[in-house]
Amino acid sequence: MKSKILAAVAAVTMMALTGCGTMDRQTAGTVGGAVAGGAIGSAVGGGTLGTLGGAALGGYVGHEATKK
Repeated sequence: MKSKILAAVAAVTMMALTGCGTMDRQTAGTVGGAVAGGAIGSAVGGGTLGTLGGAALGGYVGHEATKK
């Protein structure tokens, strides 16, 4: 079951990031971090709370990592 969820997340991520050609570096880092964090939070913590917490943390880390 988790492999199907991970495959779906990967597919959605690839589709979403394809449209990031016009985004600036920081926005793309924030979005990428949120997606990766949500997937990791879902796998580790499970449920809605783990997914949302992971997405929030990943978005913050992605945003901070790409600051100029």
